[in-house]
Amino acid sequence: MNHGQQSGEAKHEDDAALTEFLASLMDYTPTIPDDLVEHYLAKSGFQCPDVRLIRLVAVATQKFVADVASDALQHCKARPAPVVKDKKQQKDKRLVLTMEDLSKALREYGVNVKHPEYFADSPSTGMDPATREE
Repeated sequence: MNHGQQSGEAKHEDDAALTEFLASLMDYTPTIPDDLVEHYLAKSGFQCPDVRLIRLVAVATQKFVADVASDALQHCKARPAPVVKDKKQQKDKRLVLTMEDLSKALREYGVNVKHPEYFADSPSTGMDPATREE
């Protein structure tokens, strides 16, 4: 068998896999609704009547958001824990995702986020002043 036949067979297998994948998108309901994806695609000047392509963009977007959230969680876990004063707070080990964590994660994907200096980015923001300890 020569090299031309091998590459032709590989191309045929790739085409078959792509066709099967695109067909499977018709049965899949992504987390991000088709209407929302269509809205933002149209806003950017892209219009396509093929639902499979809309869902492919939705799946890619869902993967991107999941990857960013996962990376932000890793940044959050790597951050030094604040000093806890009482035992009740010591039991509560909830992680708080900050804008700094999200900005670091997005920066890894080439997205630079800048927020105003007055942006509230504290776990106690919005709490009653009598109950918060900073």
